[in-house]
Amino acid sequence: MNGATQSTEFNVKPKSEQAMVELGGRVAVAINKVDSPLLILLNGDLGAGKTTISRGILQGLGHSGAVKSPTYTLVEPYDLDIGKVFHFDLYRVMDPEELEHIGFTDYLSEGKLCMIEWPDNGGSNIPKPDIVIDISALECGRHVAIEGLSELGKQCMSQL
Repeated sequence: MNGATQSTEFNVKPKSEQAMVELGGRVAVAINKVDSPLLILLNGDLGAGKTTISRGILQGLGHSGAVKSPTYTLVEPYDLDIGKVFHFDLYRVMDPEELEHIGFTDYLSEGKLCMIEWPDNGGSNIPKPDIVIDISALECGRHVAIEGLSELGKQCMSQL
């Protein structure tokens, strides 16, 4: 993060899992205020809280069931009021070409919202995102930096 203006970057230090879920809910409110497909990339070490913040986003968008990490399935689909939402976890992807076998580009074109954990494992198959969420562990809690990269992503950031 490069110290961008407040409208494109948001930094917070949630101290609990519930605070991470609530932050995801705030992101969901911002997502609901824009009317275009969004791509969110989630970066962070194993156990940093990528799925936790994703759970908050999904719950904030109206999902009421469990949110499981798609580590083994690669993708979990959700049909929500905003449209189709796809939550990817590319942790186990060893070769970006594996994404072709699951119809990755079809998911991206069909989704109103696509969230991708471990996006680096997707290589050049990952298009430029609208929003990037970087999560790092602190001694007590997490540091979460959320940056809007596209015009749409910047619109969302201005809502946080």
